[in-house]
Amino acid sequence: MLYYNSTLDQEMPRWVYASCSIGLFLYQTFDAVDGTQARRTGQSGPLGELFDHGVDAVNTSLEVLIFAGIMMLGQGWKTVLISFSALLTFYVQTWDEYYTKTLTLGVVSGPVEGILTLVIVFAFTAFKGPKFWQRSTLECFGVKPGNWAVNGGVGERIYEMAWTDWYMVYGGVVLVFATYGSIQNVLTSLRSRNLPTLPALSGLLPFFTTWLHIPLYLYLHPTILRTHLIPFTFYCGLTNAYAVGRIIIAHLTKSSFPQHNILNFPLGLAIIDTLGRNMGIWSGVIGGEYEVAYMFGCLGLVIGIWGGFVLEVITSICDYLDIWCLTIKHPVPVHPERESGKEFKEKKLM
Repeated sequence: MLYYNSTLDQEMPRWVYASCSIGLFLYQTFDAVDGTQARRTGQSGPLGELFDHGVDAVNTSLEVLIFAGIMMLGQGWKTVLISFSALLTFYVQTWDEYYTKTLTLGVVSGPVEGILTLVIVFAFTAFKGPKFWQRSTLECFGVKPGNWAVNGGVGERIYEMAWTDWYMVYGGVVLVFATYGSIQNVLTSLRSRNLPTLPALSGLLPFFTTWLHIPLYLYLHPTILRTHLIPFTFYCGLTNAYAVGRIIIAHLTKSSFPQHNILNFPLGLAIIDTLGRNMGIWSGVIGGEYEVAYMFGCLGLVIGIWGGFVLEVITSICDYLDIWCLTIKHPVPVHPERESGKEFKEKKLM
């Protein structure tokens, strides 16, 4: 997709949309059956949970970029808002699981209904083309612009809203309800155990601290927003993946909730440097000709920190449990009830 549409606003060959639809469907299918296969082979454990959530956390940003490219949203604030929505949903669900000990999905589940919706949208795009989503939604349904949709008023703006605009509205509504539902789940769980709720709510601060930095940084560095948003989106995604990974580790080891994210520091430094330069306090060293290089340096830093974190966690768990990472070291005999009916009957007759 990035080969044909590196700016997220170009039309691509139809087979690219079809491949995105098929690939996303296969991803969802294998993501749903991997737990069943692990339990069947007796290999389920903490490493599997970390792999499952860790890969999902990284794929979230990839899905954001794929959706933005297929919808031709371009490099701008709409793509940033979609990234915020997707990453917040993932973070809040992991935060919810940490305190309630149960993974609770919203009424509209991202891993199920959300992905299936995208699969259908991508497949539809393969037939109709991406420009269909830029058309007025009401016009597509045959609604004629009456007196309520003229003279530049609110009615005209609503009538001219494209499918992509309505998706933003729909996503915002679902995000609000899903976040509220997760917060209610956590508060209900804590109150039932007579535990304080304020420390749990403070667990949302790391995410919103990160997303206080991100839009401010992009506002101060419009070059990154308009021409280098794709690598910056990877930076945001890996920052969130690192935070989510630490929450999962804390959940598995029954440790305290991680309240800080060191990966906020590079953006904070860039913001302070730029604000000081704009106010004439100092000349600044990060902006201007170095801002793109600094952003790629931040991306390299987050890849290194996140990669080191992943490697340390995998090796520590493998050493402690005496297992291998991607292969089975100690095969467990399949339980008779899990074998096929024919094999089980043959063994009973012997």
